[in-house]
Amino acid sequence: MADPVPPHPSPKMRTPLTLQTRLMGAVTGIVSLIVVIIAIITSAALSQALENALAEQLRTTATTTTSLVSQREKLAAQNGIPLTTAFVLEGTQVQGADLLLALSPADSAPSGRTVSGNSSTPLTDAQLLQIDHALRSENSTTVTLGSLGSYRITVTQTSNGTAVVTGLSRESNLRTITQLFVVIALATVGGLLLLAITTVITIRVSLRPLRSVAATATRVANQRLDQGAVSITERVPTAEADPRTETGLVGAAVNTMLDHLDSSLAARQRNEEKMRRFVADASHELRTPLASIRGYSELSLRHTDLPEATHTALERIQAQSLRMTHLVEDLLLLARLDEGRELVLSPIDLSRLAVEGVEDARPTAPDHEWELDVPEESVDVRGDLGRLQQVVTNLLANARTHTPAGTRIAVEVLRDGGHGVLRVRDDGPGIDPAVRETLFARFARGDSSRTRATGGTGLGLAITKAIVDGHGGSIAVESTPGNTVFTVRIPLSNAETPATPSGAISSQGGHAIPDRTSSDD
Repeated sequence: MADPVPPHPSPKMRTPLTLQTRLMGAVTGIVSLIVVIIAIITSAALSQALENALAEQLRTTATTTTSLVSQREKLAAQNGIPLTTAFVLEGTQVQGADLLLALSPADSAPSGRTVSGNSSTPLTDAQLLQIDHALRSENSTTVTLGSLGSYRITVTQTSNGTAVVTGLSRESNLRTITQLFVVIALATVGGLLLLAITTVITIRVSLRPLRSVAATATRVANQRLDQGAVSITERVPTAEADPRTETGLVGAAVNTMLDHLDSSLAARQRNEEKMRRFVADASHELRTPLASIRGYSELSLRHTDLPEATHTALERIQAQSLRMTHLVEDLLLLARLDEGRELVLSPIDLSRLAVEGVEDARPTAPDHEWELDVPEESVDVRGDLGRLQQVVTNLLANARTHTPAGTRIAVEVLRDGGHGVLRVRDDGPGIDPAVRETLFARFARGDSSRTRATGGTGLGLAITKAIVDGHGGSIAVESTPGNTVFTVRIPLSNAETPATPSGAISSQGGHAIPDRTSSDD
């Protein structure tokens, strides 16, 4: 069996460079390239000029040394002594660059030496051989003689056939080129540092409007714009929104957009307030006729001599008027909660609310298994007793209504940091992911995934969320098939009452808190 192919490692995401970094890199890189090119061209041109000057000087020196050698050659022949560089240079003062002189007479051994000021150094046979090899292909060239350095050399000949090699040291030219490179390098480094500082300052100043735009956009993004009265007062400063500049034009455009957005949000808020007033007024006005319909239907049903069809019709009228009354009451409650009304806050024991809610829910759904888990100490939150009871009732009714018989519904109360937490869990079929995002919206239903045993207005969870939000808390839902959990978090009371032991009677009601965990068999 073939060996498994190891998975390819996922490529690491490169950290994006900022605009300031990219601009600095581009400017510094381009300027550095230009400086390097200028340095190379300057050095090459200067080096060529120095070499040409040295070659011209060498031609003049070679003429002089050839003439000197011719004179010394005759004198050596008259005295019967061999012609050597030491004899030629005897009593001669060398001016300017270091001189190299090598002779190859027809009737004696070659010799050579370098002269620098008053000092003279003879050339070794190996150095003479190196000079000979260098001049075989051309009459003028450069040669490096180890510790003696580099020389520009040329060969001439006397009338008697003596080869005269004249050379001038290139060390002065090399030092000049080296000094030029050092100066260019220092100037380049200093110039690049100055350029980098100038570029950073220029770019930061130029991009300041963009940073101001980003800061303004961030502050606007952190505002809650989805509900309530919203006014966007954040604007890009006028100094950073000058439309005569490219970056200022962005700031001006953002300010214009924020003006339009602020106007749109204000218009939305006015429309929502009108709608809330309409719903509240309509709900309030509908309560009286609905009460009359229900009252007259109840009064009519007291007559025993009514035909069966009429009796059935009156019962339907009474049932639907009652259902309509509940809907109107829910709408009126939502309108009042939207206005911040209807909440009277006081310390409330969340554990007791859970106990009372489960006790009230058990008789309505005896075919469900109920479990309760509350701490031994009370969990006091600051809230409205009636409204928090409604939260518990709605969550339990939701779990009971939308799950089949035999479903286990567990209620848990605990502390988590500065919050009291109420969890309602069931092992029913779960919530369809398609409706989970709108589960707390008004008139939202989850029929597609949960068995719907009875009708509903679709306002229960919306009211629950509005009540929880009004308490400064939060509600969330997690759902998978076989595990649906609603979690409510309410801030704990700042002045909590002393812990109440299990089984004690609270002044808020006559229900006793049973053991920590109880469940239906």
